[in-house]
Formats: sequence, structure tokens, C-alpha cells
Amino acid sequence: MAINTSKVIAGGLVAGIIMNVGGYVGQGLLLGKRMTSEMVAAAPTLEGKGMGSGAFAGRVLTQFAVGFLLVWLYAAMRPRFGPGMKTAALAAFVVWLCGFLFYLDWLYLGMMSPTTYALMSIMMIIILLIAAGIGGMIYKEEGAAP
Repeated sequence: MAINTSKVIAGGLVAGIIMNVGGYVGQGLLLGKRMTSEMVAAAPTLEGKGMGSGAFAGRVLTQFAVGFLLVWLYAAMRPRFGPGMKTAALAAFVVWLCGFLFYLDWLYLGMMSPTTYALMSIMMIIILLIAAGIGGMIYKEEGAAP
């Protein structure tokens, strides 16, 4: 069965909103100062970088892209694993694992402490699980039972 593109878009938009709100709360309000101070301690020339409107817009768009990716992965996995939170959790785990591995350089370069990296990783898997779960609830296949 083909992926229902309109439902991927609808679910992806909602998942993107969740990713943006979760990212703002987690990376902005809860861990933002800690992350910034660790980054600046390792690389003082980065102080104040990424604070402009262009960087903000880029972050927002990136989170929407992740939301679409989560729901698309859910839709692709659904025929094999069935609808529901188990499949959404698998999609969330795939995206989380990629992010975890891709951002290890922050840890290797000393721009983030192991504790902060662990806190960020835990926070991101929770946000991804919520976004994938709700995005997955919105996704339905044509002619399929909910």
C-alpha cells in the first residue's frame, strides 16, 4: 500500500510543532545556558554565534523537517510493524540514534560534558517519542482501519 502523503504532511506538521516546542523548552530554557557555557569554554570564538534570526529560522525549519521524517518513517514501518506506539517508538529511536551518533563530535571536542550530552540525549528521545506518537496517531492509510 502506498504512503498517504497528505497524512504524512499533516502528521509531520504536528510533529514539527511538538519538536519546536520541545526543543525550545529543553534546549532553550532547561539546558541552553549550560550548553552555551560549555561550548564557549571550549571555543570562546563561538560566543554569541547562532543567535540571529537566520539561525532561529533554520532551527525551526530543521525541527519541522525532523517531524516530517518521523511521520514518514512511521508510515514506512507501519505495514511491517503495525499501527500504534510501538512503531512510532521505533521511528523515534531511529531518528534519535542518528542524532546521538552525528552529534558525538560535541562530546569528542569537549564542547559538551558527558553529563550534558546524556541529559540532552534523554530529553531528545522523550521529545521524539511524543512527536512520533502523536504524528503517528494522525497518520492513517487510505481505506485502512484506524
